[in-house]
Amino acid sequence: IIEARQQQFGGRQYTSSRLTTQDKVSFTFGRTDIRAALPKGQGIWPALWSLGANFATVGWPRSGEIDIMEMIGGSGREDTVHGTAHWQDSGGVKRDQGDSYTLSGNATLADGFHVYSLVWTPQSLTWYIDDIQYHSMSLDESEDLSAFQKPFFLIFNVAVGGNWPGSPNANTQFPQRMLIDYVRVFSEDGTTD
Repeated sequence: IIEARQQQFGGRQYTSSRLTTQDKVSFTFGRTDIRAALPKGQGIWPALWSLGANFATVGWPRSGEIDIMEMIGGSGREDTVHGTAHWQDSGGVKRDQGDSYTLSGNATLADGFHVYSLVWTPQSLTWYIDDIQYHSMSLDESEDLSAFQKPFFLIFNVAVGGNWPGSPNANTQFPQRMLIDYVRVFSEDGTTD
């Protein structure tokens, strides 16, 4: 359980947490499945994502970033999952490529558990929700995309506020929780770092 609370701490109005496998477990290529139930509310921003294991030495976005799942709370956006990759090209410009998937009907991603998946090969990144593919990005061994040929570690968090979701409002209820049932990483060659 990752819980965001409305409480004063360190000069801020909210607290939350981030779980990371940095310097513990990293992997290159394979499939990642994460079964999670998401929080909701204006200003709530849950994410299941990863950074290149060389992040501490090369920084972002040179390390590469893969957002397996992001959801932006509030304003009728809680039915849409986003999958995105970020990197810095050889010209020094940050690049990103992403797409989203919207549930049908009146369902939201907070109504129950869903499985968020990424299949990563040397040739592509492919995003799924409940085994429904909604985005794919081609990879190659060029210098521009070299970050995606190296190990990555996982990060799970619930952010509160920010440029994309905006701030919580009077309708945002706290605490908000992201429940993670399981994380499964299947490496392409059967190993992790």
